Order: sequence, then C-alpha cells, then structure tokens
Amino acid sequence: MKSSTIRQQFLDFFADKQHKIVPSAPMVIKDDPTLMFTNAGMNPFKEFFLGDKVATDKRVADTQKCLRVSGKHNDLEEVGLDSYHHTMFEMLGNWSFGDYFKAEAIAWAWELLTGVYKLDKDRLYVTVFEGDKADGTSYDEEATKIWEQFISTDRILQADKKDNFWEMGDTGPCGPCSEIHIDLRDDADRAKESGASLVNKDHPLVIEIWNLVFIQYQRKADGSLEALPDKHIDTGMGFERLCMAIQGVKSNYDTDIFTPFISKIETMTGVKYKGSYAEDAKSDIAMRVIADHLRAVSFTIADGELPSNTGAGYVIRRILRRAVRYYYSFMDRKEPLVHELVPMLADQFGDTFPELRAQVDFIKKVILEEEKSFLRTLAGGLKRIDDITVTDGVMDGQTAFELYDTYGFPIDLTRLIGEEKGWTVDEPGFEVALAAQKARGKADAKREAGDWHIVSDVDQVDFVGYDDLSTQDSKVVKHRTIKQKDKSLYQIVLDKTPFYPEGGGQVGDKGHLTIGGETIKVLDTVKENNLPIHIVDKLPADLSATVAAHVDAEKRHLTENNHSATHLLHAALQQVLGDHVQQKGSLVKEDYLRFDFAHFEKMTVEQITEVEQIVNQRIRQNIALQEDRSISIAQAKEAGAMMLFGEKYGDTVRMITFDPTYSRELCGGCHVSATGEIGLFKIVSESAIAAGVRRVEAVTASAAESYVRQEIDQLTDVRAAFKNPQDLLKSVKDLQEENRRLSKELDALKVKQAGNLQGDLIAAAVDISGAKVIKHHSTTLDAKTAKTLVFNITKQMDNAVVLLALDMNGKPQLQLGMSEAIVNDKGWHAGNMVRTLAQHIKGGGGGQPFFASAGGKDTSGLQAALDALEGQLV
Repeated sequence: MKSSTIRQQFLDFFADKQHKIVPSAPMVIKDDPTLMFTNAGMNPFKEFFLGDKVATDKRVADTQKCLRVSGKHNDLEEVGLDSYHHTMFEMLGNWSFGDYFKAEAIAWAWELLTGVYKLDKDRLYVTVFEGDKADGTSYDEEATKIWEQFISTDRILQADKKDNFWEMGDTGPCGPCSEIHIDLRDDADRAKESGASLVNKDHPLVIEIWNLVFIQYQRKADGSLEALPDKHIDTGMGFERLCMAIQGVKSNYDTDIFTPFISKIETMTGVKYKGSYAEDAKSDIAMRVIADHLRAVSFTIADGELPSNTGAGYVIRRILRRAVRYYYSFMDRKEPLVHELVPMLADQFGDTFPELRAQVDFIKKVILEEEKSFLRTLAGGLKRIDDITVTDGVMDGQTAFELYDTYGFPIDLTRLIGEEKGWTVDEPGFEVALAAQKARGKADAKREAGDWHIVSDVDQVDFVGYDDLSTQDSKVVKHRTIKQKDKSLYQIVLDKTPFYPEGGGQVGDKGHLTIGGETIKVLDTVKENNLPIHIVDKLPADLSATVAAHVDAEKRHLTENNHSATHLLHAALQQVLGDHVQQKGSLVKEDYLRFDFAHFEKMTVEQITEVEQIVNQRIRQNIALQEDRSISIAQAKEAGAMMLFGEKYGDTVRMITFDPTYSRELCGGCHVSATGEIGLFKIVSESAIAAGVRRVEAVTASAAESYVRQEIDQLTDVRAAFKNPQDLLKSVKDLQEENRRLSKELDALKVKQAGNLQGDLIAAAVDISGAKVIKHHSTTLDAKTAKTLVFNITKQMDNAVVLLALDMNGKPQLQLGMSEAIVNDKGWHAGNMVRTLAQHIKGGGGGQPFFASAGGKDTSGLQAALDALEGQLV
C-alpha cells in the first residue's frame, strides 16, 4: 500500500465517522508566543482546549505538518543515525471537542488498524496510565475495561506519568493517554523475547504508532490539577511509522516516503546506499539526513519562514547547513545538492500540501542560494581552522564555539576535522560556551506567566474595532501577571474590545482603559491563540467594574493608511513585475510600512516609479472599501481573493476589496474606508533580504509629504552649493570627474612616496634572530599603500619581517608581513603574532602566516606594538 493511500484511508475512515477533514495548519506558528513551530497535531486546536473559542465542528480529523528541532522536543542530532527520528513529520489525528470520549476513540483506533490497515493483532500492545500519587490521579481503569473488549489483558500494560500522561506545557489542558505499540521484529526474535518487555524501551522495531490522549484536566501554575468541564479527545499517529508498519519494512527510510529521494541522491552522487545504521556508515547517514532535512526546510519555506540568523529562520538555516555539511564531508559533494530534490518533493506531496507545488521555483531558489552561501562559509571556516594554533593537540572550547557561532560549524564537524589533523576538541569547554550563550538568550526571552484569574464567565470574546474605536460597556473576562526580566506586566482580556491585536503584519493598538474611575494605559495589544490580550502596567482596583476602552485614534488611522497602501502596493507589484510576486512578510505601523515579496532581481528605477504611479493613481481614484466580513472560504476562492501561503484560514474569512479588478485579499487587519484617505504614497527603499526575496519600505500621508519635502529641501541646498546652475546634473558629474582625476594623481604621488620609502626602510633593516627586521611608524600612509609596501619588501628580500604601525587620522592599524622563506625556515606565523601585538592598541586581528593585520582603538599604543615585535621573533 502506497503512503498516499495510507494517508487517504485514514482521512476517509474518520470522514465516515462524521469528522470534518481539515487541511494542515502552517508548520510555522505566528500567533502563539509559547511555540515557534507546530510540534504536535493538537497545536492548531489549542484555542478550543483552552476554552478561548468554541469549536463549530465537534469532530475533526487531519494530517498535520510538524517540526521537532527546538525546545523540549528536539530530535535534530538523532536524525539520520537511527531508523525513526525525523525533523519534519506528519501527524495523523482525530479530535473530539466535548463530543465523544474514550470508548469511541479506542474502538475506532482498533477498527482502523486491524480492520482497514489489516495490521497483525498479535503484534499490537497498548498502554494505560497507572496513576500518580503526587498528582492525586488514579489508575485508568475505564480505558483498561474498554481495551479488554479488543485485546487480551497480557497485552494491556500500565505505564507511569512520564509515558502515559500528556501535557500541553507547564500549564494548560492535559490528561492520561493510551498508546498503541507494534512489534515489527522477525518471528524468531519475537519467540525469544516477548514484545511486552520491550514496549517504551526505545527498541527500533517495537514502537509506538498511535497515542490516544484523554484531555480531562487543567494543569494550574501551582502544579495542581483541576477537572475540565468538557472532556476532549486528542490523538496523534506518526504517519512515517504507520507506513513502515503497513509496508512491512524495518525503517521509516525504507518506506516510499523516502526511498525515491535516496535513489535520486544515489544517482546524483554516484554513491550507493547500503541501508546501514552502523556508526561508521557515514554516507548512508548522510543520505538519510538529506532526505529528511529536504522536507523540513522546503515545508517551512513554503509556510513563509526564510533562513535567517534569528528565531525560526535560524533553526531552518541550521537544518539546511546540517544537510550540506553531511554531503560535503561524507559524500565528497562540493556543489549544491538539496535544491535539486525540491521538484520531486513537490510532485510527491503537492496533492496533499499544494503550497509546495505552487512555490516550487521559489523554494528551490532559496535553498540553492543558502547552499552556495554555506559551501563558501565551509571553505572559509576550514581556512580559519588552518590558521588556528592548537596547543598540546587540543583545540580549546572557546575556539570551537567561535567556529560554531561564526561559521555554523557543528561540534561534530570540528571534531571530524580534528581527527583528520591529529588533534581533539575540548568539548566540555565548548559546551560551557554554548550553555552561556543559551543562558543569555533565555534571560533575554524569559517570560513567566501566572494563572489566568477568571472574573467573568463568557462564551465568546468579541472584537468590535472594525466599526468602533471605543466601547463604554465592556467587562474584564480574565487577567494574569507576566514577569519578564525584572519587570511585571499584566494581561487583561475583555469580553468586547475595539483594540486590534497584533497580527497579519499590523501592529497592535495602544490606548487606555477606564475602570472604576481609574485610567489604565494599554501599552500594546497582542493575540494568543486568537484571543485579544491587552498588555497594561497595572491592574485596576475594581476588576468587576464596567470598562470604557479607548483606542489611540490617530495611531490607528495612520496604521490603516499604511495597511490599505500595502494592499495597493501588492497589486501594483504584481501588475509591474508579474504574477509570481507573493507576499513573504509585512510590517504595518503608524509611521511606515514594510513589504517583503518573492522576486528574483533588483527592481529598476523605472519599475519603482511605475509602481508608485499606479498606487498613487488608485489613491486619487478614492476607491471605496468593500468589506466582506464573514464569507465562506469557497466564496472567497471563487471571487479570486489572494490568499497568503503560511496563513491559517478558517471556514469563514474576511475579504478586503479595493476595486474587484485590482486588489482583493483575505485580511483581518484594519483599513481606510476609501483610498483617498491615504493621501500620498512614496517608496523610500528597495532591497534584498534573502535569496529570491525583495523588500520595499514606504511611507504614506503626512509621513510621505514630510519625506518628499525633505528631499526637495536637500536638493535645493545642493543646487545652492553649486551656485544654482542651470544644469545641476552636469555640474555634479563635472565635480565627480574632477575628483576622480585628483584621486588618480594622489594615488600616483603615494606610490612614488612609498617607492622612496621602500629603499630607506630596507637600508634601515636590523638583524634579529636571523631575519632582517623592519619597523616603521607612519601618520601619512593609508592601509592600501602600506599593504603594497609590505608585499614589495617581502618579495624583494627573502628574510624580511616588516611591521608597519599606521596612525590614520586617529585610527590605529598594524600590518605585519614576512618573506616566504623566513616563514618556512622559522615556522613563524604573522597572524598569530599580530593578534598578540594588537593588544597594545586595544584591538584584534589575524591573517595568514605571510601577512596579517590588526585594527584597534588606541593610537598611543602603536610604538609599544613596534617595540614588542622582537619578543615574538623566537
């Protein structure tokens, strides 16, 4: 049975059980500060479990894209080494929100596995929760009695809280679970030892395939459990493991989810895959790493997350670099490889995840540029390693950490290179440096949230900010304290609010609340699991009093200008550049807008001008806003609304239209009632932010007028400086030409001066330790001329050591050069020496054995650096 059939049969089975089949939510999470990626199938449904929203569909099933490479769930370093760990994986799940419970969940799981998929009943085991005294929970006798209807009691195993009590996090909904395990060992092995003894023992062939979670408690901040008013079902079945069991293979990588990619890698590299899991089977490990990491990186890019140096983007970059490192080191592949597999991935998964097929060229381009960049970085890092002095055969941990932090070298890559060069790495020292970095990051991001304190019991929280910027009769629903660093803030939820919570690129509203005579400043408004949360710096004395909520109207109106202008800009970019333009990120504030989009080359001046003209033309037309506040997703698609990849859309959506023939997008943000309110639109910059992604920054309304006025004022000043010529451009070009001529004359004079100085320096050379040592302090040489002088001397003399100490208008620099012969004879290293000498000028530097330089902050130390050279020549 093909994997595509296995997936479809799961969805069809639960559709027959009256479940609504929903598409996978994006793998990159945008509105939950507690999570970076979707790491479990239940993440998209947290708002229902938390009671923040009532589910319209009580029964749901899906296949959810998940990623486990950060935080508590981090499988990255295991991937490729064994048969079952992955970064990205699919989680098949069925859900009940206050509908059915244990009896149905267990019965249907058994029916699907044994009746539909025909798995051998004699190979299946189940676990139930044994209870926990500390929590005051008891043995799950109810689940046991249900299981006894389907499976013998010797196959029903009790397990502790660690294995059979599922929790969303430190606080929140939780409950006991029942896991289904399968024994995939050969009959001979099964005869020797019962599978029951290997359940939850990390045996690669006795594995959990399905977890049935019975959510019936709420974990409070003090650690206690509280019974939930409604009980829920949350199940998760690993798609890759299920395919392994059904297809009768011994590894997830031997299923048709991965085998086509491994075969393609074989063809591309000429390396044969043997399917070995031995520690030294490096090329086999590399192929599994590539096949796995391809999926993780491609899916996250498709969801709108680009490789970067921070946050989720940094995680993606690490995953891709790990794949590059493996094929570079263990398959002798020095050219980009992963990007070539993207079209095959889109073909295989495009029906289930259409975002892959729709963006295949973009994903391929982004990965290619990242691969090329890291391959260059690898070469630079290897060169850096060649320059490192290893003492007593051990690289110090701080240096290993710098290689990791600066060049992206994982510790195992540095270890491998060390083995090749005959030295080891101080790995404890590396871990100390790494832990210190993580501690700094945690300290910056640490946020402790207390329990929510319920004030009013409401079924729904309403946002009324599309129509009103104030309310007079709101009430507090709940509140909690947030401690971040040394500061305490408070979060308040109202039953009705005009405050727009940050989302869709638009910043959150600010303003104030009036409660019982007190005025409370709203510092920001954010969204957590679709719940608008007001951040304030103090709590009112009377939380039960009626609340008057007032949004900062001026800030909101300016933000609306920029948000509507963003829609007009998006449409104009598509009109000018092509339909391939897709939004890849945005920021809408009161003072400017930022728009990131897919495009593979720099915009020309003419294109930028044309885009501006189109947007301003639409502004002058004063197009009225057409808002369809709650229409079906099907109606929106039929109307041709633009939908953004990586966004989670429900059954009903909000559609914003400025002329049906021009701009129609799904959007939850705030907009002007007519485009004329925007006034003026002006692009202030266009730049590249990633491979295949450009960024436009623009201003509108009074900010645009101010920008244009400043530009005109500056141009007027320039014109005046040139004595108001008739042709200003010609005057500027004439001045530039004169400057180039004078610069050439100056360079010629510098070369002549250096030539004269060269002879004087050689004549003044001093014999030290068998070398001709030249030292010179200069306040006239620039860095370029000085470097040429050093190279000329070391080429002319075969035993020269030249140190120039430069004072360039208060900026100190050292340049140290050595003749090749003296380096080979003495084993001296200019890079190591200059690093020590730089301490005298309060700086640092390095370089090659034959030439190195260093910069600093203190020119008064230049002479001391010259004096200290002799001590290095030993």
